Amino acid sequence: MRAAAITKSVWITALGTIVLVGGALAAPRAVAGPAAPAGPAAPAGPAVNVTVNAQEGLGTIPSTGYGLNSAVWDSQMNVPQVQDLLQQAGVGMMRYPGGSYGDIYNWQNNTATGGFVAPGTDFDSFMGTVKKIGAQPIIIANYGTGTPQEAAAWVQYANVTKGYGAKYWEIGNELYGNGYYGADWEADNHSSKSPATYASNVLQYASAMKAVDPTIKIGAVLTLPGNWPDSVVASSDSGDWNKIVLSTAGSAIDFVIVHFYPSGSMGASVLNSPEQLAGELAQLRQEINQYAGANGPDIQIAMTETDSNNFMDTQVNALYAADTYMTALENGAFTVDWWNTHNGPTAISTAPDGATDFGDEGLLSSGTCVSGTCEPALNTPFPSYYALSMLSKLGLPGDTMVNAGTDQQMVVAHAARNANGSLSVMLINKDPVNSYQVTLHYAGFTPAATAPTVYTYGDEANSITSAAQGTNMSQTLAPYSIETVVLQPQSGSESALTAPGSPSASNVTATQATVTWSPSSGGQVDKYNVYRQFGTTSELLGTSTSGSFTVNNLNPGTAYTLNVVAVDQKGYQSLPSDPVRFVTSTPANSTCAVTYDVSDGWGSGFVANVSITNTGSAPIDGWSLAFNFPGSTESVSSSNWNANWSENGTNVEATNLSWDGTLAPNSGNSVSIGFVANQNGAYPSPASFTLNGTVCTTTYSI
Repeated sequence: MRAAAITKSVWITALGTIVLVGGALAAPRAVAGPAAPAGPAAPAGPAVNVTVNAQEGLGTIPSTGYGLNSAVWDSQMNVPQVQDLLQQAGVGMMRYPGGSYGDIYNWQNNTATGGFVAPGTDFDSFMGTVKKIGAQPIIIANYGTGTPQEAAAWVQYANVTKGYGAKYWEIGNELYGNGYYGADWEADNHSSKSPATYASNVLQYASAMKAVDPTIKIGAVLTLPGNWPDSVVASSDSGDWNKIVLSTAGSAIDFVIVHFYPSGSMGASVLNSPEQLAGELAQLRQEINQYAGANGPDIQIAMTETDSNNFMDTQVNALYAADTYMTALENGAFTVDWWNTHNGPTAISTAPDGATDFGDEGLLSSGTCVSGTCEPALNTPFPSYYALSMLSKLGLPGDTMVNAGTDQQMVVAHAARNANGSLSVMLINKDPVNSYQVTLHYAGFTPAATAPTVYTYGDEANSITSAAQGTNMSQTLAPYSIETVVLQPQSGSESALTAPGSPSASNVTATQATVTWSPSSGGQVDKYNVYRQFGTTSELLGTSTSGSFTVNNLNPGTAYTLNVVAVDQKGYQSLPSDPVRFVTSTPANSTCAVTYDVSDGWGSGFVANVSITNTGSAPIDGWSLAFNFPGSTESVSSSNWNANWSENGTNVEATNLSWDGTLAPNSGNSVSIGFVANQNGAYPSPASFTLNGTVCTTTYSI
């Protein structure tokens, strides 16, 4: 969404003044402080229970996971001081040439039509930074004002001439903002700006670029469910942006690109916004699998821009950053790229903890002033920088993310099993006032009795501290802080077996599925346990001595998340496999059939039409249709038709009116009902419907 120092709202861009980043280098704040002795115990605050289930795997941390945007208008992007800071923070992916600049930038002459390009920001200089810090590039090929041939020449130069091995290439940036839906911030010189035109051209870009280097990965622009213009259908289109792009270009792409900027203006709303990501990414995955054809399951997800939109240079943004990175990675993104290295101040405000916010979306200070108030010295890290640095205290690329949860809304937990056998637990306190007394609980891991090492980034601190403090069961979490507790395993409690290879599900029916995986190594396997995940609670579905297991007695129309753990001859368990997710079908044959069709949407609501048919041999006189919304982000509004509607939490029931209660047998007639829904984030379709208690065959309009 962002381009240079242009500030944009969530929906519509307003062009502003470009802030040129420059000036003399200044010494930054310390990146991490020395180990500090444990101080006196803080007063006990409200209690919170944190449960870590180390046998519930959420996938491995990718080498590209901790990413950052870099823009050609930023004169500081490649200076040694910045390179050192990014390397110390563990940045693993760098995006170039900078948001909307990607659609006006000419890599061959290092110019941007209508924009500013700073000296020393050309592609080779950028790649010098990438190589120095040990990262990978993700590059925006110019779609808006470029051509497939220009993009192919860039691939030729990067990977054939220079041997950079640039793997990830986006085709444009936020092209849905090209005016087609009314909001016009993205450059697009094509005569047609429709999603069909974009998708057709993505095929041409992919063909031309992969002809040069078949090993590269091509990404197409999508929108996150619940974020504009998702679900908006133009008058001449057969579907929204995501549906048309995936249906047309799905066979030729390797990943999709989405951006996430929370819309709330209050500190609490910003900090609560990462909760929406799990549902939105799950729905995005469903859309990819539904519309992209056979290639759908192999298409990855990249979140190439995120920032808080509010309280950008304060602790609020640090807490938001740590939570958002981990939530997105745990739910299938292979990279999360912060906006931006530098951005420049825009407006002064005050955060909930009293800190000054300069309205600067940069990770590092630009050292400039706004309204008579000046930022810290050039390249001073903002709190978001320390949040990014804290991620590497939790886990490094290749470490296994595992499930963690809390019983207190103000405290968030993320966890990882590290390559050296330790377990790291990140605790984020979103409360600006209260400390919390944390009690830690474990499943699938036995901690040593020694005091754990705790890394802390406190409210508006200028360093990360470390100390041996608390116990493996109890920690005190300060207000507005991020703490990572690193626990060693009890001696002799760990298996040498590696995690089973990523499982896959096949032959999924209404009541069963077959899960297969590649074997563990490092010792002799006694058996494999197959678990279903319920938050931080696991259900053992069965065991196998081979590399597959058929799960029976599943519920129709139900979402399942499973993972596999190897068990050695001593009974010790390996690290968990990556998760495998699937949804069982509804019965192929039933006495009722339901069609669910989302016909329109506008970001905060949608229209759902439901058709009910009696396919049995007996007439139905009086009916009750029941279903569950998959998440709490959607609900039925007061606008509905042809039924009596009621809700209890996420459970919805529709009963007949006086005139539409009779359904003739053998598909003799159908009744059409519907509702207008409210939504706040994702709006996945119900997985199944029951008519008078019978699970119906269900189809969804595509």
